[in-house]
Amino acid sequence: MSKAFFPAWTKKYNGVIAPDERLPIGQTALMGLQHVIAMFGATVLGPMLMGFNPNLAILMSGVSTLLFFVLTRGRVPSYLGSSFAFIAPVGVATGYSVASLMPNPNIGVALGGIMCSGLLYALIGYLVKIVGTSWVERIMPPVVTGSIVAVIGLNLAGAAVHSAKSSNADGWYMLMTIVCVAFVTVFAGGMLRRLLILSGLLLSSALYVLCVNVLRWGVGRSTGSKPVDFTGVHNAPWFGWPEFVTPVFNSSAILVLAPVAVILVAENLGHLRAVEAMTGRDMNPHMGSVFMGNGLANVIAGAVGSTGVTTYAENIGVMGVTKIYSTLAFLFAGLFAIVLGFSPKMGALIQLIPLPVMGGVSVVVFGLIAVTGVKIWIDHNVDFSQNSNLIVAGVTLIIGAGDFQLSIAGLELGGFGVATLGAIALNALFAFKRADLTKPPTPVI
Repeated sequence: MSKAFFPAWTKKYNGVIAPDERLPIGQTALMGLQHVIAMFGATVLGPMLMGFNPNLAILMSGVSTLLFFVLTRGRVPSYLGSSFAFIAPVGVATGYSVASLMPNPNIGVALGGIMCSGLLYALIGYLVKIVGTSWVERIMPPVVTGSIVAVIGLNLAGAAVHSAKSSNADGWYMLMTIVCVAFVTVFAGGMLRRLLILSGLLLSSALYVLCVNVLRWGVGRSTGSKPVDFTGVHNAPWFGWPEFVTPVFNSSAILVLAPVAVILVAENLGHLRAVEAMTGRDMNPHMGSVFMGNGLANVIAGAVGSTGVTTYAENIGVMGVTKIYSTLAFLFAGLFAIVLGFSPKMGALIQLIPLPVMGGVSVVVFGLIAVTGVKIWIDHNVDFSQNSNLIVAGVTLIIGAGDFQLSIAGLELGGFGVATLGAIALNALFAFKRADLTKPPTPVI
C-alpha cells in the first residue's frame, strides 16, 4: 500500500486528528468500533423496513466502506450504511408494506433496480471527474434537493403509522417507543444522545418485553400484542455464511429505483460539505471518486442481495464530537462490520425487535428525514419569496406525500419517482426562463 493509504503515525495527539493522520493502532481500532456502533441502528433499520436481511446489510456496509476507502485513496472519512432513500421506491417496485418485518418476497426485483441506480450514480461520478461539479449544482440546487429529501419521509408517513399497528395495545407501544426516543434526545448526553435511534430502540424493546412478556399487558386477544420469542436467538449459530439473493432486472422497477441516484448525489454533497467544514480540507477534488465509490458499492451490494448504501451523517456526528477524522478508523469499522455480518446469532437478535417498536422508531426516523429536507433549505438560504422556488417545493411535496403515480409506456412510476423527476424538470424550466430573461434584447433595425 502507498503512503496515501498509510502515512506515518501521528506522534503527538493535540485534540484534532486530520484525515491523513493516524493514531496508534489500538486507539484507531477503538474509534472504528465506535463508528460501527454509530451506524448500527440505521443500517439495521433500513433493511428491516424493506424486508431485506439485516445481517447481510451489515456485512455489505463493511464491504462498501472498504471499497470506498480504496477508491478515494483513504482521503475521505466516511462510512457507508443502508440508505433510507431506497425505502419508498423498493416498496413501490415490490409491492412490499413498510415495517411489516416480514421477508420481502420480491427482493430480486428491487436488487436489479438498486444495481442500475448504482451504475447511474457511478457514471455521474465519472462525469464529475471529467467536467467538474458545477453542472450538478445547477441541475439540483438546494430547493430541489431539499424537496426530494423531504419527500422521502412524507411518502412513507402513512405506511409507518398503519403497518405496525394491529391493535390498540400496539398503538400504545408505538407511542411508548416515540416517547423513549424523545426521552433519550432530551435527557441523555454525549455519545448516548448521538446514538438516539439505537438507544431509544433498545430502551423501548426492553420495556416492551417487560410489559408483554412479563406483565402480559395487551396479550390474549386474537389481535393482541405478541410476546417476544427468544428461541431463534438461542438456536442460531455464532458464525455462518449469509444467504445471498440473485437480482432480477425488471424495467418497471428500474424506472422507479434509478432516480434514487439523484438523492445519493444530494446526500453525498451535503456530507462532503460537512466534512470540509470540520476538517478545513478541500473535498472537491475527491467528489468524483466519492460518487463513483458509492455507486459501485451499490452495484456490488445489489448483486448479492443487500440494500443500497450511502455515506452516513451518524458517523460524521461521531467525528464532530471526537475531533478524530482519521480515515484509517473507517478501515477498521468496515472490518468489524464484516465480522458481525457473518454471525447468524446477531441476525436472529435483530429479528426480535417487536413490530410496534419498529413502527414507533420508523415514525421518528421518517419525520427526521422530512425535516432534514427543510434544514437543507434553511442552511442554503432558499428564498421562498420567489414564486419559482415555491412552486418547485410545493408541487414536489404534494406529489410525493400523496403518492401520485404515473404509467409511462406500461411502466409504473410511483409518487417518489414522479416527485423527483418533477422537481428537476420544474427547476430546469424556471432556470431556462431566468436565462432567457438575462439575454440582451434583439436590436431593432
